[in-house]
Amino acid sequence: MTPFSEPFTLRTTLTSPFGRKVRIAADLLGLAERLRIEPASTMDAHDTLRTQNPLGRIPCLLAADGEAIHDSWVIVELLQDIAGADRPIPKSGAARYRALTRATLADGITEAALLMIYDSRFRPGAPPSEQWLAHLRGKIERALAAFDAEPPDRERLDIAGIGLVCALGYLDWRKPVDWRGPYPALAEWLDTITANEPSIGRCPIVVSDQELSANGRAASSGR
Repeated sequence: MTPFSEPFTLRTTLTSPFGRKVRIAADLLGLAERLRIEPASTMDAHDTLRTQNPLGRIPCLLAADGEAIHDSWVIVELLQDIAGADRPIPKSGAARYRALTRATLADGITEAALLMIYDSRFRPGAPPSEQWLAHLRGKIERALAAFDAEPPDRERLDIAGIGLVCALGYLDWRKPVDWRGPYPALAEWLDTITANEPSIGRCPIVVSDQELSANGRAASSGR
């Protein structure tokens, strides 16, 4: 039984890696059909997203009565509670905290990649800050090296694996760093888990014409 009124509306874009995390988890839990996706723009000052989540970040889940739940971790945990499942977040013990720690690391890759993209998006025409980009690139590369040395389970997705799938998918799309060559074990992991978990393929990054800006970049792909 859900603690919130249904139906649910998921405010996100189909390019958001954090929104994709929720979409994959919902599909994995058999709840995808109970979520209605409503596009949201983090850049539009008039989008109601900014009243639903004062931070103006996606994803944001709306219950039928308008109550908002955010962000992606909280939404995934709610969906798991509704499904009465023991995945993708372990219920208790050391396994739970290890999974959440690794999920934080995966999310850190995505957050750093988004900031690299934002460096040029929010400072059009300005020279890139090489020091700032190197700082962010270092975060991504250290996290990738850690996962390359110890990839998540190849057979069963947990919250860390979902976050990593979304992070790597975003890197493949945006290409802020070259990762497949330097981290072959991680590339092999992504290919294997994608083949083993149909939910990943059913929830791809989808770039629509409306989401493309004039210079060919998605207008609202992140938080």
